[in-house]
Amino acid sequence: MIYVDADACPVKAEVERVGTRHKVKIFIVSNGGIRPSQNPFVETVVVPDGPDIADMWIADRATKGDVVVTGDIPLAAKCIEAGALVIKHNGEALTERNIGNVLATRDLMADMRAADPFRQGGGRPFSKADRSRFLDGLEKALRQAKTL
Repeated sequence: MIYVDADACPVKAEVERVGTRHKVKIFIVSNGGIRPSQNPFVETVVVPDGPDIADMWIADRATKGDVVVTGDIPLAAKCIEAGALVIKHNGEALTERNIGNVLATRDLMADMRAADPFRQGGGRPFSKADRSRFLDGLEKALRQAKTL
């Protein structure tokens, strides 16, 4: 299965296209505002409003052989711990080998933003190259998941 942390996810259409080609069930999880797909492989899951409710829904279900698409690092860590494969929107795979460093960097950046109120946001925009890397990464993750 593929679980998509869909709030602010720029690659939902790509997930649907690749997941359908592989005939994999896809859960698009958000707290609303997303148009349901007519695709029989896609299930739209709307969770109640609240902090991290969609993340908890995914973390409670993702397991070995599943693929999780998220930019949320704490969610990624929980899913990796459960045996799922995790891919960020830009195609970067998060694994047992790199999740510790990614979590530490996330925490450091949060501390730096808290210490300097003028240091906010600043991420680069999502690009065509990011989308292409994501498609390649999702394809690799789905192939790997089939071997688990």
